[in-house]
Amino acid sequence: MGPGLITGASDDDPSGIATYSQAGAQFGFSLGWVILFSLPLLCAIQEVSARIGRVTGRGLAGVIKLHFPRPVLVLLVGLLVVANTINLGADLGAMAAALKLLIGGPQLAYVAAFGLASVLLEVFMRYSRYVSVLKWLTLSLFAYVAVAFVVKTPWSTVGYHLLTPNIAFEAKYLTMVVAILGTTISPYLFFWQAEEEVEEVKERAGAIPLIRAPDQAKSEFQRIRIDTYVGMAFAHLVALFIIISTAVTLHAHGVTDIQTSAEAALALKPIAGPFVFLVFALGIIGTGLLGLPILAGSAAFALGETFGWHVGLARKPRRAPAFYATIAVATLVGIGLNFSAIDPIKALFWSAVVNGVVATPIMVMMMVLSSSKKVMGDFTLPTGLKLVGWAATAVMALASIGMFATWGT
Repeated sequence: MGPGLITGASDDDPSGIATYSQAGAQFGFSLGWVILFSLPLLCAIQEVSARIGRVTGRGLAGVIKLHFPRPVLVLLVGLLVVANTINLGADLGAMAAALKLLIGGPQLAYVAAFGLASVLLEVFMRYSRYVSVLKWLTLSLFAYVAVAFVVKTPWSTVGYHLLTPNIAFEAKYLTMVVAILGTTISPYLFFWQAEEEVEEVKERAGAIPLIRAPDQAKSEFQRIRIDTYVGMAFAHLVALFIIISTAVTLHAHGVTDIQTSAEAALALKPIAGPFVFLVFALGIIGTGLLGLPILAGSAAFALGETFGWHVGLARKPRRAPAFYATIAVATLVGIGLNFSAIDPIKALFWSAVVNGVVATPIMVMMMVLSSSKKVMGDFTLPTGLKLVGWAATAVMALASIGMFATWGT
């Protein structure tokens, strides 16, 4: 297990937890089907991104740069960096709010501490050790699985709603469907997984980009598929359990107005008890520690390859100063957002809007690149993966249209 597991787990960051909590609190079990529906789509598009990185030995931005107009890439990467930075700030705020709920104290000080700790670890810890830390942090997601089993969950009802979805063609319902899809299939995940495949090639003895070492292809594609599918299934399982937990507790007791993950944790305390509150709050902190470096790192990878910098977490800071500076600046701006008068909920909304705008064109580029013999040599996508990848792209395009269609509702 490697890039796929970490990428999948990072999808359940505190901002994602807030979205899934809102879905469970407002609509009960009726939106669980969206998680199951999006799973094969995310698996396919993440496998495509991993294949691009492993075959070419370049990150996603580096490959796009070679085959598409530079201004298009600069615009998309610029929007990605903005969205990631806003998301990073929101995650820092959620982690600090969760810690304040647990032990009290100054929330803004916690924001700064979490942000600075994340930067120091990402910049100065050796890559192989750092990846190990990220893998261990994925265990924090089991907190949400535990919550669903601690509260009394009617599993037969859950199963019924998963298999027979009752889709409501109403603005609020459709807006939440779009929000879940946008939270689940996010552009930063594409860039991160492709880049981590490149990092793995640099770190593993004997590993060579597959376009120059075709004999490694069979075992590597098998590893990528298992790693990616397990990682994405894990992330979706956790998302589903968050919806279930908040449906059983908050929705069942009429608590439907949840804006942040910390609010969800606090609302759980009088309903589900202090233990569930504790586990839920600790989960926010753990997933945040996993999500922060990936949001900052994916932005730095994309920006670095766009402008031709030396990039890579395996490099020493003096060998990739602009890359590490981007990580630091993105995190510091995220910290600063919490000290400003900007409404974090509105900022996160605009982050979702930007992600929705960016995701579809990047996915189109990925599908075109991964189907091209000029780019992938003999390792263009198999037919099944190509079909599901294009289906995922179409769904995200429709979700983006839906986002604008339900604007202000």
